[in-house]
Amino acid sequence: MSKIHYKSIEEIELIRESSLLVSKTLGEIAKVIAPGVTTLELNTLAETFIRDNGGVPAFLNYNGFPFSLCISLNDQVVHGFPSKHVLVEGDVVSVDCGVVLNKYYGDSAYTFAIGEIPEATQTLLRVTKESLYKGIEKAVVGMRIGDIGSAVQEHAESHGFGVVKELVGHGVGTRLHEKPEVPNYGKRGAGIKLEDGMVIAIEPMINAGRAGVKFWDDGWTVSTVDKKPSAHYEHTVAVKKGQADILSTFSYIEKVLEEKNK
Repeated sequence: MSKIHYKSIEEIELIRESSLLVSKTLGEIAKVIAPGVTTLELNTLAETFIRDNGGVPAFLNYNGFPFSLCISLNDQVVHGFPSKHVLVEGDVVSVDCGVVLNKYYGDSAYTFAIGEIPEATQTLLRVTKESLYKGIEKAVVGMRIGDIGSAVQEHAESHGFGVVKELVGHGVGTRLHEKPEVPNYGKRGAGIKLEDGMVIAIEPMINAGRAGVKFWDDGWTVSTVDKKPSAHYEHTVAVKKGQADILSTFSYIEKVLEEKNK
Protein backbone atom coordinates (compact mmCIF):
# COMPACT_ATOMS: atom_id res chain seq x y z
CA MET A 1 0.00 0.00 0.00
CA SER A 2 1.41 3.38 -0.98
CA LYS A 3 2.09 5.84 1.80
CA ILE A 4 0.62 9.29 2.35
CA HIS A 5 2.87 11.96 0.88
CA TYR A 6 2.97 14.97 3.19
CA LYS A 7 3.40 18.24 1.30
CA SER A 8 5.78 21.10 2.06
CA ILE A 9 4.55 24.71 2.10
CA GLU A 10 6.08 25.13 -1.38
CA GLU A 11 4.28 22.06 -2.71
CA ILE A 12 0.96 23.25 -1.28
CA GLU A 13 1.40 26.55 -3.13
CA LEU A 14 2.01 24.67 -6.39
CA ILE A 15 -1.15 22.60 -5.80
CA ARG A 16 -2.98 25.87 -5.09
CA GLU A 17 -1.87 27.22 -8.49
CA SER A 18 -3.16 24.07 -10.20
CA SER A 19 -6.39 24.19 -8.22
CA LEU A 20 -6.95 27.84 -9.14
CA LEU A 21 -6.53 27.00 -12.82
CA VAL A 22 -9.21 24.32 -12.35
CA SER A 23 -11.41 26.91 -10.61
CA LYS A 24 -10.93 29.43 -13.43
CA THR A 25 -11.71 26.73 -16.00
CA LEU A 26 -14.99 25.97 -14.23
CA GLY A 27 -15.64 29.72 -14.23
CA GLU A 28 -15.26 29.68 -18.04
CA ILE A 29 -17.74 26.79 -18.19
CA ALA A 30 -20.18 28.83 -16.08
CA LYS A 31 -20.10 31.61 -18.71
CA VAL A 32 -21.41 29.40 -21.51
CA ILE A 33 -23.34 26.56 -19.89
CA ALA A 34 -26.97 27.03 -20.92
CA PRO A 35 -29.81 25.41 -22.87
CA GLY A 36 -28.71 24.68 -26.45
CA VAL A 37 -25.04 24.00 -25.62
CA THR A 38 -23.60 20.50 -26.06
CA THR A 39 -21.48 18.93 -23.34
CA LEU A 40 -18.80 18.25 -25.95
CA GLU A 41 -18.53 22.01 -26.56
CA LEU A 42 -17.89 22.47 -22.83
CA ASN A 43 -15.15 19.84 -22.99
CA THR A 44 -13.43 21.60 -25.92
CA LEU A 45 -13.65 24.97 -24.18
CA ALA A 46 -12.08 23.56 -21.01
CA GLU A 47 -9.23 21.81 -22.80
CA THR A 48 -8.38 24.94 -24.79
CA PHE A 49 -8.49 27.17 -21.70
CA ILE A 50 -6.32 24.81 -19.64
CA ARG A 51 -3.67 24.54 -22.37
CA ASP A 52 -3.74 28.29 -23.08
CA ASN A 53 -2.87 28.80 -19.41
CA GLY A 54 0.09 26.43 -19.41
CA GLY A 55 -1.67 23.41 -17.94
CA VAL A 56 -2.51 19.93 -19.16
CA PRO A 57 -5.99 18.40 -18.70
CA ALA A 58 -5.46 15.84 -15.92
CA PHE A 59 -8.35 13.58 -16.90
CA LEU A 60 -7.51 13.24 -20.61
CA ASN A 61 -6.17 9.69 -21.16
CA TYR A 62 -6.10 9.07 -17.38
CA ASN A 63 -6.50 5.26 -17.27
CA GLY A 64 -7.89 5.63 -20.79
CA PHE A 65 -10.52 8.28 -20.04
CA PRO A 66 -11.07 9.96 -23.44
CA PHE A 67 -12.03 13.53 -22.40
CA SER A 68 -10.76 16.56 -20.48
CA LEU A 69 -13.88 16.92 -18.33
CA CYS A 70 -16.18 14.48 -16.60
CA ILE A 71 -19.69 15.78 -17.36
CA SER A 72 -22.50 13.95 -15.59
CA LEU A 73 -26.14 14.73 -16.42
CA ASN A 74 -29.15 14.41 -14.15
CA ASP A 75 -29.12 10.82 -12.80
CA GLN A 76 -25.44 10.38 -13.68
CA VAL A 77 -23.35 10.66 -10.51
CA VAL A 78 -19.80 11.02 -11.87
CA HIS A 79 -17.44 10.19 -14.75
CA GLY A 80 -19.97 10.95 -17.50
CA PHE A 81 -18.69 11.37 -21.06
CA PRO A 82 -19.06 14.71 -22.86
CA SER A 83 -21.14 14.17 -26.00
CA LYS A 84 -23.32 15.85 -28.62
CA HIS A 85 -26.13 15.86 -26.05
CA VAL A 86 -27.75 19.30 -26.09
CA LEU A 87 -28.50 20.76 -22.66
CA VAL A 88 -32.12 21.69 -21.98
CA GLU A 89 -33.92 23.72 -19.34
CA GLY A 90 -34.25 21.67 -16.15
CA ASP A 91 -31.04 19.64 -16.55
CA VAL A 92 -28.53 19.41 -13.72
CA VAL A 93 -24.94 19.01 -14.86
CA SER A 94 -22.00 18.00 -12.66
CA VAL A 95 -18.70 19.17 -14.17
CA ASP A 96 -15.52 17.67 -12.72
CA CYS A 97 -12.18 19.12 -13.82
CA GLY A 98 -8.54 18.39 -13.09
CA VAL A 99 -5.30 19.92 -14.33
CA VAL A 100 -1.58 19.32 -14.10
CA LEU A 101 0.51 22.46 -13.78
CA ASN A 102 4.21 22.46 -12.80
CA LYS A 103 3.90 18.69 -12.16
CA TYR A 104 1.20 19.15 -9.49
CA TYR A 105 -2.49 18.34 -9.75
CA GLY A 106 -5.61 20.32 -8.89
CA ASP A 107 -9.14 18.89 -8.79
CA SER A 108 -12.59 20.44 -8.30
CA ALA A 109 -16.21 19.86 -9.31
CA TYR A 110 -19.42 21.87 -9.40
CA THR A 111 -23.04 21.00 -10.21
CA PHE A 112 -24.83 23.50 -12.44
CA ALA A 113 -28.58 24.02 -12.79
CA ILE A 114 -29.64 24.67 -16.39
CA GLY A 115 -32.36 27.30 -16.23
CA GLU A 116 -35.20 26.60 -13.83
CA ILE A 117 -35.03 23.29 -11.97
CA PRO A 118 -37.56 21.77 -9.54
CA GLU A 119 -37.39 23.00 -5.96
CA ALA A 120 -36.54 19.51 -4.68
CA THR A 121 -33.53 19.40 -7.01
CA GLN A 122 -32.48 22.90 -5.90
CA THR A 123 -32.48 21.57 -2.35
CA LEU A 124 -30.32 18.61 -3.40
CA LEU A 125 -27.71 20.96 -4.91
CA ARG A 126 -27.75 23.28 -1.90
CA VAL A 127 -27.43 20.47 0.64
CA THR A 128 -24.67 18.71 -1.32
CA LYS A 129 -22.64 21.92 -1.43
CA GLU A 130 -23.30 22.50 2.28
CA SER A 131 -22.17 18.95 3.04
CA LEU A 132 -18.87 19.66 1.24
CA TYR A 133 -18.19 22.58 3.56
CA LYS A 134 -19.29 20.55 6.61
CA GLY A 135 -16.63 18.02 5.62
CA ILE A 136 -14.01 20.72 5.05
CA GLU A 137 -14.65 22.07 8.58
CA LYS A 138 -13.30 18.75 9.89
CA ALA A 139 -10.17 18.76 7.68
CA VAL A 140 -7.96 20.05 10.47
CA VAL A 141 -4.95 18.65 12.32
CA GLY A 142 -5.96 16.15 15.01
CA MET A 143 -9.27 15.14 13.48
CA ARG A 144 -9.68 11.85 11.61
CA ILE A 145 -10.85 10.80 8.14
CA GLY A 146 -14.05 9.47 9.71
CA ASP A 147 -14.86 12.94 11.05
CA ILE A 148 -14.96 14.32 7.51
CA GLY A 149 -17.13 11.48 6.21
CA SER A 150 -19.54 11.56 9.14
CA ALA A 151 -20.02 15.34 8.77
CA VAL A 152 -20.91 14.92 5.09
CA GLN A 153 -23.13 11.90 5.71
CA GLU A 154 -25.05 13.34 8.65
CA HIS A 155 -25.90 16.56 6.81
CA ALA A 156 -26.99 14.82 3.59
CA GLU A 157 -28.97 12.06 5.28
CA SER A 158 -30.71 14.53 7.61
CA HIS A 159 -32.39 15.88 4.46
CA GLY A 160 -33.37 12.40 3.28
CA PHE A 161 -30.70 12.11 0.59
CA GLY A 162 -28.57 9.08 -0.31
CA VAL A 163 -24.79 9.20 0.17
CA VAL A 164 -22.82 7.34 -2.52
CA LYS A 165 -20.43 4.89 -0.88
CA GLU A 166 -18.77 3.23 -3.89
CA LEU A 167 -16.78 6.37 -4.80
CA VAL A 168 -14.59 8.45 -2.52
CA GLY A 169 -12.39 11.53 -2.31
CA HIS A 170 -8.61 11.15 -2.27
CA GLY A 171 -5.20 12.65 -1.67
CA VAL A 172 -3.87 15.07 -4.31
CA GLY A 173 -0.28 15.92 -5.21
CA THR A 174 2.10 14.80 -7.93
CA ARG A 175 -0.59 12.26 -8.84
CA LEU A 176 -4.30 12.81 -9.33
CA HIS A 177 -5.27 10.10 -6.85
CA GLU A 178 -3.03 9.58 -3.82
CA LYS A 179 -3.54 8.13 -0.36
CA PRO A 180 -5.60 8.57 1.74
CA GLU A 181 -9.08 7.74 0.50
CA VAL A 182 -11.66 10.21 1.79
CA PRO A 183 -15.14 8.60 2.01
CA ASN A 184 -18.29 10.71 2.30
CA TYR A 185 -19.54 8.54 5.14
CA GLY A 186 -17.99 7.20 8.31
CA LYS A 187 -17.78 7.23 12.07
CA ARG A 188 -16.57 10.18 14.08
CA GLY A 189 -13.15 9.53 15.55
CA ALA A 190 -12.44 6.63 13.16
CA GLY A 191 -9.81 6.28 10.45
CA ILE A 192 -6.36 7.78 10.06
CA LYS A 193 -5.44 10.95 11.92
CA LEU A 194 -5.26 14.14 9.85
CA GLU A 195 -1.88 15.84 9.92
CA ASP A 196 -0.28 19.03 8.65
CA GLY A 197 0.88 18.61 5.05
CA MET A 198 -1.96 16.37 3.91
CA VAL A 199 -3.71 17.60 0.76
CA ILE A 200 -7.03 15.94 -0.01
CA ALA A 201 -9.94 16.25 -2.41
CA ILE A 202 -13.24 16.19 -0.53
CA GLU A 203 -16.08 15.45 -2.95
CA PRO A 204 -19.59 14.60 -1.74
CA MET A 205 -21.65 12.68 -4.31
CA ILE A 206 -25.22 12.85 -3.05
CA ASN A 207 -28.34 11.31 -4.60
CA ALA A 208 -31.87 12.71 -4.42
CA GLY A 209 -33.18 9.21 -3.74
CA ARG A 210 -31.44 5.96 -2.89
CA ALA A 211 -27.72 5.77 -2.26
CA GLY A 212 -27.23 2.90 -4.71
CA VAL A 213 -25.43 3.37 -8.02
CA LYS A 214 -24.82 1.35 -11.18
CA PHE A 215 -21.72 1.27 -13.35
CA TRP A 216 -22.16 1.59 -17.12
CA ASP A 217 -20.70 -0.67 -19.76
CA ASP A 218 -18.50 2.22 -20.99
CA GLY A 219 -16.30 1.47 -17.96
CA TRP A 220 -16.68 4.98 -16.54
CA THR A 221 -20.16 6.46 -16.17
CA VAL A 222 -21.89 5.92 -12.82
CA SER A 223 -25.61 6.66 -12.37
CA THR A 224 -28.26 6.34 -9.66
CA VAL A 225 -30.17 3.04 -9.46
CA ASP A 226 -33.55 4.82 -9.16
CA LYS A 227 -32.92 7.35 -11.99
CA LYS A 228 -33.27 10.28 -9.58
CA PRO A 229 -30.80 13.18 -9.91
CA SER A 230 -27.41 13.32 -8.21
CA ALA A 231 -25.13 16.23 -7.27
CA HIS A 232 -21.35 16.47 -6.90
CA TYR A 233 -19.19 19.25 -5.47
CA GLU A 234 -15.45 19.02 -4.83
CA HIS A 235 -12.62 21.11 -3.41
CA THR A 236 -8.90 20.42 -3.06
CA VAL A 237 -8.01 21.17 0.56
CA ALA A 238 -4.82 21.37 2.64
CA VAL A 239 -5.18 20.09 6.20
CA LYS A 240 -4.06 22.78 8.67
CA LYS A 241 -4.24 23.52 12.38
CA GLY A 242 -7.48 25.18 13.39
CA GLN A 243 -8.92 25.67 9.91
CA ALA A 244 -8.52 23.91 6.56
CA ASP A 245 -6.96 25.80 3.66
CA ILE A 246 -9.24 25.46 0.62
CA LEU A 247 -6.93 25.53 -2.42
CA SER A 248 -9.66 25.59 -5.10
CA THR A 249 -12.51 28.11 -5.11
CA PHE A 250 -16.05 28.46 -6.43
CA SER A 251 -15.73 32.26 -6.51
CA TYR A 252 -15.15 32.42 -10.31
CA ILE A 253 -18.27 30.31 -10.92
CA GLU A 254 -20.41 32.17 -8.43
CA LYS A 255 -19.44 35.58 -9.80
CA VAL A 256 -20.50 34.49 -13.31
CA LEU A 257 -23.76 32.94 -12.09
CA GLU A 258 -24.56 36.09 -10.09
CA GLU A 259 -24.15 38.20 -13.24
CA LYS A 260 -26.28 35.78 -15.27
CA ASN A 261 -29.08 35.90 -12.70
CA LYS A 262 -29.29 39.70 -12.55
